[in-house]
Amino acid sequence: MTALQDLPNIDPDMLNPIDVGTLIAPDSPKHPPRILMLYGSLRERSFSRLVTEEAARLLRWFGCDVRIFNPVGLPLPDSEEASHPKVAELRELAEWSEGMVWCSPERHGSMTGIMKAQIDWIPLSVGAVRPTQGKTLAVMQVCGGSQSFNSVNQLRVLGRWMRMLTIPNQSSVPKAHMEFDDNNRMKPSPLYDRIVDVMEELVKFTLLIRGRSAFLTDRYSERKESAAALSERVNQRAI
Repeated sequence: MTALQDLPNIDPDMLNPIDVGTLIAPDSPKHPPRILMLYGSLRERSFSRLVTEEAARLLRWFGCDVRIFNPVGLPLPDSEEASHPKVAELRELAEWSEGMVWCSPERHGSMTGIMKAQIDWIPLSVGAVRPTQGKTLAVMQVCGGSQSFNSVNQLRVLGRWMRMLTIPNQSSVPKAHMEFDDNNRMKPSPLYDRIVDVMEELVKFTLLIRGRSAFLTDRYSERKESAAALSERVNQRAI
């Protein structure tokens, strides 16, 4: 867990631990919430990575098990087999996770290709497993100039397509290069406070949803299709 001294921008009297008991059912999982974080830049001083790292510190303080995927070495979608080590690593983390954070720079008015490539490598289904369905998602972006919401809006569309439960709050950091000190730590500001809000909300929604996602995503059309497939198999055996 992150210690409060590693969160210098936080007012310790105002940062409350998550009241887990109000959010989980008696049979809910008891392990720490598992959060996978993706960022969309390969630059040595990547501000989407720095924002992700700030968010990860907060998530660890809230008691989460956090993994940050490093996109260096990830091939372009479909340029390699899924057995490629970086692709396999990403897919295993997606299956492991119960929630995700996606943080992209905005480039030419949209998310970066590096961000999209990571999402494109995560399939909607692997056999009977759907790596993203029913999992929570928080979206963030960093901007080189004035504040924009193009990337987070696109990430929301992708989250819906991946059948994820995207939380209402989000973060967009304008002029990100001005928000970090020489030690690559984010300066205190309302922009930092918004990231705290987003991570706090993500943890709450993840605790509320996990263990219930199979029920929440159970669909009539799929039950009907499954019943028809079973009937077809039974009838084939009877012929």
